[in-house]
Amino acid sequence: MLKAKSIKRKAQTRLKAESEKQAASKAGLLNFLKAFSFLLSALSLASCSFNPNLQGKGETYLQGEWQQDSSAVQQKLITFSAYRIKFDCDSFYMQIHSRSAVNYGSDTCRKNGQWAEYIKGAYRQRNDTLFMKGQFCNANFSLKTNTDCFRVGPYEELFRVSKKSDSLVQLSGTSNVIPVQLKLIKRTTCTQKPL
Repeated sequence: MLKAKSIKRKAQTRLKAESEKQAASKAGLLNFLKAFSFLLSALSLASCSFNPNLQGKGETYLQGEWQQDSSAVQQKLITFSAYRIKFDCDSFYMQIHSRSAVNYGSDTCRKNGQWAEYIKGAYRQRNDTLFMKGQFCNANFSLKTNTDCFRVGPYEELFRVSKKSDSLVQLSGTSNVIPVQLKLIKRTTCTQKPL
């Protein structure tokens, strides 16, 4: 009987030691997970930053006012659009002056076959592609709300850019067959403005 009690006591001692070992192991794992979570949180917060309060710089070579260099062939087309674009940092202001010999009906908007549309927005360039995204506007570049004449709402266009020289750029659009030859008429530098 004494031997049985001794065996029972040894078994209880071993069980108690194993349970203490498991508890210590769980506590160690829990402490490790807490430390790891804290470290991960600290690294996550350190890697975050606020967006700048200034507009982007845009492309240096595009800064300024550009006007389409129209050829004599384009002037003979039935319908023709001439572009004038001002790039200011990462923003653009576009005027599209159109001329058409086709009578589209009521001439209240297209005065004698000539009209203009205005767009403002932001652009970015990736490789040789210029992404232009903006809104159709009034002549003073305020947001256009009426739908009486011409297009209204969002404007999105992709152009393939070919830089011919410092003062000549060719844009090949996805919505136009004829490439747009832009000639620099006034060079400006980007002065970033607050958002």
